[in-house]
Amino acid sequence: MGAKSQLQKKSWAFYRFRIRTGRIVGKLLAYGLLIALSAFILMPLGWMLAAALKPDLTPVFTQPPEWWPTRYWHWENFLRVMTSEAIPMLRYVFNTTVIVLGNIVGTLLSCSLVAFPFARLRFRGRDTLFTILIVTMLIPWQALMVPQFLMFFKMGWYGTYLPLIVPSFGGSSFFIFLIRQYMRTIPKDLDDAARVDGLSYWGVFWRIILPLSTPVLTVCAVFVFLGSWNDLLGPLIYLDTNSKFTVAIGLANLAQRAGNAQWNLLMAGNLLSIIPAVILYFTLQKQLIGGIASVGLKG
Repeated sequence: MGAKSQLQKKSWAFYRFRIRTGRIVGKLLAYGLLIALSAFILMPLGWMLAAALKPDLTPVFTQPPEWWPTRYWHWENFLRVMTSEAIPMLRYVFNTTVIVLGNIVGTLLSCSLVAFPFARLRFRGRDTLFTILIVTMLIPWQALMVPQFLMFFKMGWYGTYLPLIVPSFGGSSFFIFLIRQYMRTIPKDLDDAARVDGLSYWGVFWRIILPLSTPVLTVCAVFVFLGSWNDLLGPLIYLDTNSKFTVAIGLANLAQRAGNAQWNLLMAGNLLSIIPAVILYFTLQKQLIGGIASVGLKG
């Protein structure tokens, strides 16, 4: 019996060793695969950094491509982009920030106000109005571009930021849909308890539903930020002064000058324009992932 017991113990120890070794090898393979995929995804950024650090008149498009910086380290190119008199990127960043903040405030305020009655109130024609709202998502922005331009031009808004900010206060059907779907997941008992305590519908919205909807509002804010920050066509149509241009227009102007050996500055500007989006994502990563995962749980 003693020999048999020792044999069983050895077999069990060997089995546990195999299981533990298998888990370690599996983790190493998984992490190795993730690192390889991450490096593959970051290769374009590495190429941009290598091009941004090159001096003027140095070939950017080489064979084979230089995926990572190896020879040139001209970090002053980033400073040149930010302090250029012809293309004042710092001024463009400020202008773009004003537009982005205005769009975020307008979108969150208007869309949450519209989504609240669709999600929490019952009234005649609610489903019909919501269906019409969803149908408007099929209308492309290009179809409204000319009528909007004529309207804003006659209102005297051409050459200002108003056409780029004010429409956000009219709401967006996509964000209204997202917020409405999230608000439907909040227990209805909270509304009833608040109404019993004497809160009005506005009080229920402002004090209860809106704070509980922070995850989906964060998702909407990030989407609006990315859309406004990267928007080129809107500012290109409505802005006519260099001092009012945005980052996207500044990069487009750099691209037009790229034939005159400005590819290093263009890549430096592109890398700088990515930084705010990266910082925003890593700052709101938990809220963003949680908000996306919770949207649409209730139909």
